[in-house]
Amino acid sequence: MSLLEMKNIKKSFSGVPVLKGVDLTVEKGEIHALLGENGAGKSTLMNILTGTIDSDGGSITFDGQELKNITIKKSEETGIAFVHQELNLFNDLRVFENIYINKELTNAFGKLRKKEMIRNSEKLFKELGVSIDPEELVDNLKMGEKQLLEISKALFFDAKLLILDEPTTSLTNEEVEHLFGIVKELKKKGISFIFISHKMPEIFEYCDSYTVFRNGEYVGSGKIADTTPQEVTKLMVGHASDNGDIYRKRETGEEVLKLDKVSGKGFSNISMSVKKGEILGLTGLQGSGSSELLQSLFGANPISSGEVEVFGKKFSEIDTHKAMRAGIGLLPANRKENSVIPDMTIAENMYLAEQVLSAVHFNIDKKKEKDNYQNYKQQLNIKAESADDGILSLSGGNQQKVFIARWLNTGADILLFDNPTQGIDVGAKEEIYKLILKLSESGKTILVNTLEIPELQKVADRVLIFYNGEIIKSLSHDEIEEHTVMMYSTNSVEA
Repeated sequence: MSLLEMKNIKKSFSGVPVLKGVDLTVEKGEIHALLGENGAGKSTLMNILTGTIDSDGGSITFDGQELKNITIKKSEETGIAFVHQELNLFNDLRVFENIYINKELTNAFGKLRKKEMIRNSEKLFKELGVSIDPEELVDNLKMGEKQLLEISKALFFDAKLLILDEPTTSLTNEEVEHLFGIVKELKKKGISFIFISHKMPEIFEYCDSYTVFRNGEYVGSGKIADTTPQEVTKLMVGHASDNGDIYRKRETGEEVLKLDKVSGKGFSNISMSVKKGEILGLTGLQGSGSSELLQSLFGANPISSGEVEVFGKKFSEIDTHKAMRAGIGLLPANRKENSVIPDMTIAENMYLAEQVLSAVHFNIDKKKEKDNYQNYKQQLNIKAESADDGILSLSGGNQQKVFIARWLNTGADILLFDNPTQGIDVGAKEEIYKLILKLSESGKTILVNTLEIPELQKVADRVLIFYNGEIIKSLSHDEIEEHTVMMYSTNSVEA
C-alpha cells in the first residue's frame, strides 16, 4: 500500500487553473522527486497537502486514511512535514527552543522544563548523527546545520513524510552528502521523502522515483533507474519553444564592464567581459548565483574577492553609491519590496535615484523633474494619467517602466535587470522586450537575469548559465534553446 495518493487534484486562482487534475503517488520508504519548471504547480500541490490552501477537487489518501478538510495542524498531526527552501526557524532562539516551539514542556505550575527539552534534543541529534548543540543560538549555525535542524524538528514529532523543497540550494558539497546520508538512514526506517529540486545529479544519485508536472498538468512518472536526465528534462520543458521575432542583431562597441575572478555571497570566481550596447543574458536555477551577482555589482551585497572594471575604472569593492556614480542601475527582482515607494507619486518614484546622486542640491525642482517624467513617459510609452498619481495606480508593467526611467534619469549606461517581467502580463512583457532592444540600440549595456528561456531568446545576444554559483556554460544567441539551457542549469550534462 502506498503512503500517499493524490488523485485528480485541481486548483484555480481567480479563475486561472494552476493544477489541472494532477496525480502523485509516494511509496513508503522512498525518496520521490517532484519535478517541473517554475510555475508547473509543484508548490501549489504541496501547499494543498500541508493544509496551507484548499483544493478545488480530487482526493488525498495518506497511510490508508482519506484526508479531508486539511489544515496545517491536521497535516502535521497526520505525519506530514514541509521543510521549506526558506527555512522556518527563529534565529534569536536556541536550538532546543526552535524544536519545541508551540510544543513546550511545562510542569504543573506552567514553568518550562528546559533541562528535559535539552536532553530530548541531544538524544534526537545523537540518533540522527547530527552534531548540533541544543543550547546554541540558531543564528550562529551554518546553513547546513539549519537545514538539518528543520528536518530534526519534523522527525521529533513522528513525521512519516518529509517534503524537502530545494534543500541543497545553499549547501556545500560536503553538507549535501551529510544531509543525504541522514536521509538514506531515515529511508531505511520507512520514512518517505518528496524531494523538490532541479539538480539532476542529485536527483539521479539519491532518488528512487519521480513525477513530472508541466504547466499545471501531470506529464509522467516512473522509476529513476528506468530513465535518463535527458528524458526527464524533455518531460519538464516539452517541445514547445517560442523564439518570437523580437530579437535583432546589432553592432556592439568597446568593453564597458569586466569582471576578473569575482566572488561574493552566492557566487564565486566569475570572469566575463561585456560590450557597449550588448544584451547579456544570465540564467540558472533559483539560488544559482546569477541574481546574487547582479546585486553585488550594484553594491547591495559585498564582493569578497576579485576585481570589477567599469568604463576602465577598477573596483575591488563596490557600494550602492559607487555603483550609481559609475553609471550602473539595478532593476531588482522583487518590485514590490525593492522598487516601489508606495506613498510616493509616479514622478517622485522616478526621480528618487537622481536626487540621491545630486543630494548636494537642497531643493528639488519639481517642474524640471515632471518635465523629465513627461519625456520618459513618451519615450517608454508609460500609460498613466498624471505624474501626481500614486505609483500603485499603475499596472505592474507600467510600474516597471517607471523604474527603468528612474535609472535613465540618472544617466546610467549599464542596466542590471533582474527578472524584469516578473509579475506582469503577456502584452506588457512584449513591450519590455522591445524596450530592452531599443535601449541597447541607443548604446545602453544591459544584463538581463531571468529564469524564462523564451525571454532570453527574444532579447539576449548571448547567455551565461549559472550552476552552484559558477558559470557552467556560455551560449551564443543562436544556441539559446530551452532544452539546452535546462540541461546545463540542472547540470544534467554532468549527471
